[in-house]
Amino acid sequence: MLKAGVIGCGGRGRAHAQGYQLSPEVEIVACADPIDDSREAFIEQFEVERGYADYREMLEKEDLDFVSVCTWIRLHTEMIVDTANSGIKAIHAEKPMAPTWGEAKKQCQACDDNDVIITFCHQRRFSAPFVKAKQLAHDGTIGDLIRVEGNCPNLLDWGTHWFDMFFFYNNDEPAEWVMGQIDGSSTHDVFGVPVEAGGLSLIRWKNGLEGLLATGSTGLQGVGNRLVGTHGKIEVHSAAAPIRVMARGVDDWEVPDLTDVVATGGNDTSLSVLDLIDAVKTGREPELSGRKALQATELIFATYESSRIRRKIVLPLEIEDSPLLSMIESGQVE
Repeated sequence: MLKAGVIGCGGRGRAHAQGYQLSPEVEIVACADPIDDSREAFIEQFEVERGYADYREMLEKEDLDFVSVCTWIRLHTEMIVDTANSGIKAIHAEKPMAPTWGEAKKQCQACDDNDVIITFCHQRRFSAPFVKAKQLAHDGTIGDLIRVEGNCPNLLDWGTHWFDMFFFYNNDEPAEWVMGQIDGSSTHDVFGVPVEAGGLSLIRWKNGLEGLLATGSTGLQGVGNRLVGTHGKIEVHSAAAPIRVMARGVDDWEVPDLTDVVATGGNDTSLSVLDLIDAVKTGREPELSGRKALQATELIFATYESSRIRRKIVLPLEIEDSPLLSMIESGQVE
């Protein structure tokens, strides 16, 4: 049996644990959380043998193969680096990756240096409406895909999902440049990290696809994702349906059948855990690999950097900080 440990016993930690429980080849043997009630509830729910207040003690005493890091954003880097150095096979971490671009790169570098596979839970790659949207975007239903759009509360915590979905729809082709602006009239914290009141991010991929993400006070109306083709469009998570399509020659929206893309074996997060387990066994790249998470995360901080220096950012992004946090420190953003 492969052995798993979970750092952070809250809701996301329990979601990861449900995925490990679905695998006949993995046993959750330990968990770590400084909050006694959370740790004890996790132990009881998943029949875990040992719990630790300090994750470092768990890493030192347990012979683990998998570790899930399910804590707040500012804690990710130290925990991921420590875990990568502990001799395990793989890490499954929560998103967003980090509060700064430099920390996000550091996390993946630590895993590369230790031959550890890391994934980040952009679990919508396993969700049926998004999988169907990608299928329809490339089977000729709406012609050639030329534009993707998204709407969400902020660029960091929510935006990481939609940036990742843009890459997913575009078969993970590399992005070329980003130009963005934020509404700096106010900020609020999400899991301990400030996010903008609103933001706009315009992206151009090297294969010509264009993307627009609008957040918060500048958000688009009525739809989570929109895919625009030369002969039609697809909307995902609209007010009307999980997914709907308007193709050439059709006068109204149609709701496609999802039965051919509904995965069995668990919810989206559980499927992400099972995919990682299979990737470790087979040696393939997991669907939610650190490489893919970095490309989505780069768009977040490139948008902030474009807003800071007021020009287009040609990728790769050559900074280490979070321009938003730096602008808050300097008083440019309230």
